Amino acid sequence: MLDNLLDIIKNSPGIAYAIVLFGAMIEGETIILSASALAAAGYLSITKVGAIAFFSTLFVDQVLFYVGHYMYKHPGRPISERYPRLYQKSKRAVLLLKKYDTWFILSFRFIYGIRAISPVVIGLCGSLPRRFIPLNVASAMIWMIVSCGAGYCLGDFFFDARTGHIVDSSMHKLQAVVVGIIVVAILIATTIKLWGKRVKS
Repeated sequence: MLDNLLDIIKNSPGIAYAIVLFGAMIEGETIILSASALAAAGYLSITKVGAIAFFSTLFVDQVLFYVGHYMYKHPGRPISERYPRLYQKSKRAVLLLKKYDTWFILSFRFIYGIRAISPVVIGLCGSLPRRFIPLNVASAMIWMIVSCGAGYCLGDFFFDARTGHIVDSSMHKLQAVVVGIIVVAILIATTIKLWGKRVKS
């Protein structure tokens, strides 16, 4: 079944690019990761995947920001009364925006659960377009590089770039990397803990 799916993608890449387009619009990191992995195997172009992902997420979040900005310019009744569900979902985003401001705008794409609502909240809280637009471009670029880069690296583990077939030893490579990451994380955590005790003493 996987081979049939790969054949379809190879013969009709336009379908895969269309899926990437809509996936980037609806928080589809899994789709971007998968498409980038397929690019590593030669089925798709990583340049096209990255470009589509970048412009799709940029466009959608820009539109959502202007929705919030319009609501800010035409306040009327309190948002808690006009859009109670939106108000409940936006509480966390508002708190993060007030606390971290610029950093939140740069990183909201990576925050699960509030990503879709965040551009609306940013516009609703009075952020100006001339400030949001460059930060949104930078955020979209960072998100695209991280997502596509991670997917491309995974593709190197699972596929042979020459044949496009799954490599039998992929799982062993992946396990080695995971173990390495865990060991490094433990060493870092231990070092920080020991350093903290030394500072306190």
